[in-house]
Amino acid sequence: MEKGKSVVAELAASLRDVEVTPRRKPASSLPAASFYSPTNKARPRKLVSLCLGILGQHLEDIITDISEFSTFFPPHIKLAILSIARRRRLLNDEVLISLADSSWEILDISGSDVSDIGLATVANISNNLWAIDISRCERITAAAVSEVICHCPSLEILRCGGCPGSESTARRSVYLLKPKLNTLEEDSWEELDTVEIGGGAESLRWLVWPKIDDNSKEIISMECPRITVNPQPSPFDLRGHKVPAEALASVPLDHSIIADIDPKTWAVAAAPRRPTVPTNPNAPPEIPIAEKFRLAYVEREARLAPKRAKRERQQRRRAEREYLMNDINAKSVALAAQVSKYLRKS
Repeated sequence: MEKGKSVVAELAASLRDVEVTPRRKPASSLPAASFYSPTNKARPRKLVSLCLGILGQHLEDIITDISEFSTFFPPHIKLAILSIARRRRLLNDEVLISLADSSWEILDISGSDVSDIGLATVANISNNLWAIDISRCERITAAAVSEVICHCPSLEILRCGGCPGSESTARRSVYLLKPKLNTLEEDSWEELDTVEIGGGAESLRWLVWPKIDDNSKEIISMECPRITVNPQPSPFDLRGHKVPAEALASVPLDHSIIADIDPKTWAVAAAPRRPTVPTNPNAPPEIPIAEKFRLAYVEREARLAPKRAKRERQQRRRAEREYLMNDINAKSVALAAQVSKYLRKS
């Protein structure tokens, strides 16, 4: 025992002056937020996203009647349906106006068939829009951009260009972005409190126009220095402001809205609409899909009813047997009934 203690004491004395330096981990070649990060692992999709995926795959079948049930959807579901319709090339004025909601803050109609009527109507409904993408829209002109600037005072991000029509619209809209003073004729300064003195896109900070011409770029830099044209993906721009992801041309404006939806939903984006086959007047009317679901539910209930009744009878018998086996009074009553039955026979 004493020998063991002396060995331990010698080891402690020999290790007393040893300096242990923790070993540094080698620098990883992967970035901090890599694909293998636990936060980036694939997670199960939400039930709402799965339902939107199924709905989006059959959107061309219900797109003509979407105005009849769009009022029952919350705003974020309407915006998700709008994003799916845009990717499936089904977005037009009628669909956009049917889904428009006053609480929307972003609007991505790029590459769609939306015209001035649809965009101006949504600008009147959704006054809180702060990011809009109208790139690759051939049917939108400077008149609709003027309506957006007039009715959306919180607009900070505007995306345009991408096709000949949109490039022309962007060039014609440059003068709308410039600040200007309105000519006012009032008797006193007090009356100017309720009158708009200035005009133009006063809150606009980011303009995404990949193929902007030199003349337009020079006009914006000289007369609208607060607007950053084509910001690059960096934490801050040249003026020290943080660049939002919505202002990057490489990121779709509505990416966060459909991030949890399966991309297969719009994989058939280029597929044409199904041709309408003339119905036979003598054929029975087609059953709506809601009625089909109801009939299927009724049939399932009728099919399972006998099984449920049998299961209930078995559970009732099992409960009676357990009661007779565990309760003393019940045993006595059952035994007395058997004895009386035997005496009657004898």
